[in-house]
Amino acid sequence: MSKPLLGISMMAEADFVSAVLPLLQTDSVDVLEWSFDTLYHSYEPDWLHDLLNFYAENNRLIGHGVYYSLFDGRWTGRQEEWLKKLQEEVSLRKYNHITEHFGFMNTENFHQGVPLPVSLHPQTLEIGKDRLYRLQEAVNIPVGIENLAFSFSVDDVKEQGVFLDKLTENTDSFLILDLHNIYCQSCNFQVGLQELIELYPLDKVKEIHLSGGSWQESAYGKKQVRRDTHDDVIPDEIFSVIPYVLMKCQNLEYVIIERLGHTLKTQEEKDNFVMDFNEVKNIIEASAWKKKEKKSWNKKEVRLSEKPLEDLVLYEEQSRLTRLLFDNIDAATFKGVDFHYFKTENWDPEMIVTAQNIIKKWNPY
Repeated sequence: MSKPLLGISMMAEADFVSAVLPLLQTDSVDVLEWSFDTLYHSYEPDWLHDLLNFYAENNRLIGHGVYYSLFDGRWTGRQEEWLKKLQEEVSLRKYNHITEHFGFMNTENFHQGVPLPVSLHPQTLEIGKDRLYRLQEAVNIPVGIENLAFSFSVDDVKEQGVFLDKLTENTDSFLILDLHNIYCQSCNFQVGLQELIELYPLDKVKEIHLSGGSWQESAYGKKQVRRDTHDDVIPDEIFSVIPYVLMKCQNLEYVIIERLGHTLKTQEEKDNFVMDFNEVKNIIEASAWKKKEKKSWNKKEVRLSEKPLEDLVLYEEQSRLTRLLFDNIDAATFKGVDFHYFKTENWDPEMIVTAQNIIKKWNPY
């Protein structure tokens, strides 16, 4: 197997384009990742259309979904529509694979915000598998799942690798390992970065995401909360662990650097983004890769139930959780709320407040 291809998550904003233009002009960007569902309701400019098609025609385009919502307790017309649009997208443009996020988004403004986590439970696992099977059924290319940056408790942090391993078994699906997401978990729950990485099934990792983020002031004056906001340089702690991750993930094919398009306004920010890109490139070039056969992929036939699996208790609890977060229920009171699928008694008050801030930001009802 050859060394992984290095690329960027493409953004349509002018500031982003001007920052990455030198990299595109020098053929430094091996692969583009495109979040195909972010412009479902918007116009795709001609230059972007042509650029994505150019990478697709050269087998160098991968897709990244944001809004499917893998763990919604109810199956809705929104998910049906999402899959239909995905089928249209992959019929028009060749993607090497597509990926989605772990978690659920059942708020009214689902097209904004971040996915919230679910705990490992036989029923949540079955819901996730049903949604993953339906996603795979819609396309004839490999499908992967990305680990989440946000958790309510250290228990959920430590079991997410196991959850993802169980979720992807028997499907030939793979993992995106987002190192900044793991860095957020490491900072917010005081668990070693490498210790957390080792809890994931690294042999299933086909793609790595790298990005920066921001610190949110503590609600309790204890610690700052690390957020995956994609608006800053890649932290040194992540750079220091990349060689280890490259060594452990021997089925890795792609390394993607992410940055929100409106966060590269100054020349210094643009220069720093290019410096990050080149530093990652140098690390990949210096890594030792064993020559091995690339695994062939065949779509597995899965017998789907005629109706998508639903759990109305899970759906009710997800909706109630979202509403309680929006209503700013006191963290101590929150822990006494009776849930079956959410272990609120173990939740970190700091992370409850963080979730409240996220929900309020994206859902000003």
